[in-house]
Amino acid sequence: MDQQKKGFFQKFLDMIEKTGNRLPHPVTLFAVLALLVIVISAVVSYFGVSAEHPGKEGEMIEVNNLLSSEGIHYIITNMTDNFIGFAPLGVVLITMLGIGVAEGSGLISALLRGFVMSVPKRMITLGLVFAGVMSSVASDAGYVVLPPLGAVLFAALGRHPLAGLAAAFAGVSGGFSANLLLSGTDALLGELTIMSAAIINPEYAEGMNIAMNYYFIAFSVIVLTIVGAWVTEKIVEPRLGEYNGEFREKVEKLTRLEKKGLILAGVSVVVAGALVALLVVFPGAPLRGDEADMPIIKSPFMKSLVPIIAFLFFVPGLVYGRVTKLIRTDKDVAAMMSTTMSAMGMFIVLSFTASQFVAFFSESNMGLVLGVYGANFLDSINLTGIPLLLMFILIAAFINLFIGSASAKWAMMAPVFVPIMMQLGYSPELTQMAYRVADSSTNIISPLMTYFAIIIAFAQKYDKKMGIGTLVSVMFPYSMFFLLFWSATLIIWMLLGIDLGPGSPIYYLK
Repeated sequence: MDQQKKGFFQKFLDMIEKTGNRLPHPVTLFAVLALLVIVISAVVSYFGVSAEHPGKEGEMIEVNNLLSSEGIHYIITNMTDNFIGFAPLGVVLITMLGIGVAEGSGLISALLRGFVMSVPKRMITLGLVFAGVMSSVASDAGYVVLPPLGAVLFAALGRHPLAGLAAAFAGVSGGFSANLLLSGTDALLGELTIMSAAIINPEYAEGMNIAMNYYFIAFSVIVLTIVGAWVTEKIVEPRLGEYNGEFREKVEKLTRLEKKGLILAGVSVVVAGALVALLVVFPGAPLRGDEADMPIIKSPFMKSLVPIIAFLFFVPGLVYGRVTKLIRTDKDVAAMMSTTMSAMGMFIVLSFTASQFVAFFSESNMGLVLGVYGANFLDSINLTGIPLLLMFILIAAFINLFIGSASAKWAMMAPVFVPIMMQLGYSPELTQMAYRVADSSTNIISPLMTYFAIIIAFAQKYDKKMGIGTLVSVMFPYSMFFLLFWSATLIIWMLLGIDLGPGSPIYYLK
């Protein structure tokens, strides 16, 4: 398209794409950031910059020079420990072992198909968006399964297939941080938040858990499902008009064997859940806490959620695979886990450079100093409360247009923003939830999002001319309405003072 004929929106998209393409790979980006931390720590230390410790009155914090003899010694001798001790690494890998069996056995695909097929026609849009939102429990599987399924389903009903694809994509990507269940995302982001909170108050961080946003993300499922369905039927589908293409497809129904597998998998989840409950519900249970007022919230159970989540995916996946004959021996299970771990290769490499950046940043004390100065600056301009929260959401949403990985962005942002918000009296749990709202809402309009190209490929089956600009224009209403209504919901939640999750308040009391 000729540059002079492009509208403002198309030019804006081109700018985003070009700027994003110029950024280095996240692995390289974290390596560069780690080097910058080392150099900046030396410069700041030279000028003697310091601040009063926010948690210890009268104690001054000085920036540690990582280019000094002691600093270089720390960098070299702790590099391996930094990587092995990087909290998200083990958390994600363990969770994905269970999810890998559920996905590899076909359980997740069958669940999504079965759910969508069982919903009445008048509720199909709601059901499709809901299935998309819930698919985040299986990590990225929803991106591959649901958008093409949504297109086929709408085509089979005589509706525009691209509207079905858009509704599913909005649910999967825009609703990635909302779910009725805990997922790997909660574990990954939660550990980064806990590490960042420890910069200000290690004791407070010790009491945090990865379910810190559970109450809010569960309620968000309702909000996003309704908003996503409304945008589809009132804005996107009318704009697309009537579909005159050649595809009139049918969604394959579940076979008798698949239905039997789902039923027995469901029974196995109930049994597995009951076994887990026995470990925490009754007094004296192994995973029950000692505190009389909060025996579950402050308990070994809350610190065991990662292996429990993996277990609750592994068991039904194993049962379903055995019923459908996709799992015949232990070798099949091992192969599924191995396939999942192979797909995690880039995450492991990313974790190495990210772990060094996070560790160097923490060791330098710059997070503490920056948190104090940042909080003082925001306090001096009276930017607190709702305006502060909205500013942070907009910043995170904008950055998301250029850096697709949620964990990569949060690994960079959490050590800076969590301490600042804590200094201003807002909990790390609230800061993380605000970030998740921003990140998910603009996922669907970022051409740099990992699965964006795949969605275009799916869409081109129904519209050969589909490109980045066209897809973004279709998804833009979802992004804006999700950001608007989800932010408003978080603000109302904040004003009501309701905990975001178990033992996870809105405000941080110094």
